[in-house]
Amino acid sequence: MISPRLVAKIESEEPKLRLAVLIDVDNASASVIEGLLAEIARFGEATVKRIYGDFTSPASSQWKKVLNKNAIKPVQQFAYTTGKNATDSTLIIEAMDLLYTRRFDGFCLVSSDSDFTGLALRIREEGLTVLGFGEQKTPEAFRNACHKFIFTEVLRPITSQDSVTSVASIEATQVKNIAVMSLPINTSSEQNPNKIPCDFFLQALDKACDDAGWANLASFGSYLSKLQPDFDPRLYGFKKLSDLVKANADIFQLEERSVHGSSSKVLYVRAKKA
Repeated sequence: MISPRLVAKIESEEPKLRLAVLIDVDNASASVIEGLLAEIARFGEATVKRIYGDFTSPASSQWKKVLNKNAIKPVQQFAYTTGKNATDSTLIIEAMDLLYTRRFDGFCLVSSDSDFTGLALRIREEGLTVLGFGEQKTPEAFRNACHKFIFTEVLRPITSQDSVTSVASIEATQVKNIAVMSLPINTSSEQNPNKIPCDFFLQALDKACDDAGWANLASFGSYLSKLQPDFDPRLYGFKKLSDLVKANADIFQLEERSVHGSSSKVLYVRAKKA
């Protein structure tokens, strides 16, 4: 007979996604690997970790130092001819092989290349979760093909020397929406002119709220990602969505509610009335 206490423990634990992590060495940086794997761990277990590329190339030397440390299996792919990328083909073929094993709940595609848009869509058609990771230059088509897309710029370790230049490396079209992450957050409009896109946030809030206008913060965050897969509060200088909402009291109103039969509390948010 199974112990009731054990059953309760099992039922209380959140299910972990079994993830296949596939990295395109030509469109990823070894400097983000620690943050990348930590981010993936938030979603589930990286059951398979493979990286594809020509590791005889000087450009791939940066990866050799981190592969063994992080238990990532390298898949060597020589370039058949100049100007053609054989790495992409190999990654896609192996991704389909893994897909048909039916052993995974989702895939993590690490690349800034639009060539993987079709692969992401195909995996989604099978009902699996697709998490994308890439730089800000990643084409919108690939970002939107994923359930969730995370910019690797926010995963880079920030040092005192590059804290100021980290934002400068992001595309000019995105700079207006990003605060310098290493600096203390200041909501003053004079010292922090970067504002969040209010219309986008209010649109998502409208979808998530009840008849009284209140929405569970988790549901609100879910709708933000559905409307824009590459949404990430860290792009605006905040570690969590709750921090972003609290810092914008002119837009949002927060309420903390107790959970019946529990000591825990849940945050609810609604648009602040004029």
